[in-house]
Amino acid sequence: MVDHGPRTGDKVALTFDADMTDGMLASLRAGRVKSYANLRILDLLERERVPATFFLTGKWVQRYPDVTRRIAGNPRFELANHTYGHAAFTADCYDLPRLAVDELAGDVAKTFTVMEPYGGRQTRYFRFPGLCHDPAALDALAPLGVTVVDGDVVSGDPFATAWKPLVRAVLDKVRPGSVVIMHVTEANAAMTDEALPHILAGLRERDLVPAPLSEVLAAG
Repeated sequence: MVDHGPRTGDKVALTFDADMTDGMLASLRAGRVKSYANLRILDLLERERVPATFFLTGKWVQRYPDVTRRIAGNPRFELANHTYGHAAFTADCYDLPRLAVDELAGDVAKTFTVMEPYGGRQTRYFRFPGLCHDPAALDALAPLGVTVVDGDVVSGDPFATAWKPLVRAVLDKVRPGSVVIMHVTEANAAMTDEALPHILAGLRERDLVPAPLSEVLAAG
């Protein structure tokens, strides 16, 4: 389990979670929301050739196969695992429905299976929904050989109503080796694409360089 890479050098990891729950799928079907895939983030990262790592839920991949294919097709992007349906792996985790301990490994393994056909730079990195984990959850996933990645810089972008606080949250805490947590789920994180150009500019001012998560964790 890691929060960040070595505090040497100049690399930082920008990571984007792609949540998808049954409730979110229902909102899409009912037309209550337009999209949980923020293509403006991808446009910016591609245009500026910025590496990033995407923690994908299996249900998000199934809902957005073309977007997943786009991510997998970019050699600067890595794919990682964020569970199948963004259920909680512990009690009292942001009101998310909880999976039983004996279901945890299967849930994560299923997500790897869903992602596998897309190819690209797939990893064995895993992030718990809400960063909620306990010893039982960690033990359950041990046979899968995953590296659990939390992060040391939390943007606070879910349900944010302004972009400037996100920029401050990232730039006030980012350091060499940092793992920054953001979201690509447009309807639930509507300010991320507005904050991202300012975050990238702030990183440049601090002589910090975005890199794939695997490179940040291996640096030093």
